[in-house]
Amino acid sequence: MNPTYLMPVAPTGPTAVRTGRPTGTGPATVRTGPVPVPVPAAVRFRAACPDCRGRFELASGALRLAIGATSRTTFYTFTCPECAAPVRKPAGERIIELLTGGGVRTLRLHATP
Repeated sequence: MNPTYLMPVAPTGPTAVRTGRPTGTGPATVRTGPVPVPVPAAVRFRAACPDCRGRFELASGALRLAIGATSRTTFYTFTCPECAAPVRKPAGERIIELLTGGGVRTLRLHATP
């Protein structure tokens, strides 16, 4: 499956975003590369705790995503707000897209040689 890129590429040419000094006061710079996509502060994710079986919604700041080299080492974590148990669940491609698109902090795990 092809990867999905969540950050659009900045426009080039006459529609490029210019930063720097106002027109006529010196050279301006053109910003290139990915343009950050604004994420609403109210993004929430539904989750459940396997220990207490509680169901709840979590803000993106309450979740962490770890992306490893295999599906076994790719997961997301959170602390259950009802029983305070640490929860770790596997994250497939769709979950990764949803969490990264919602502003969840991501950690890339690297294998040591």
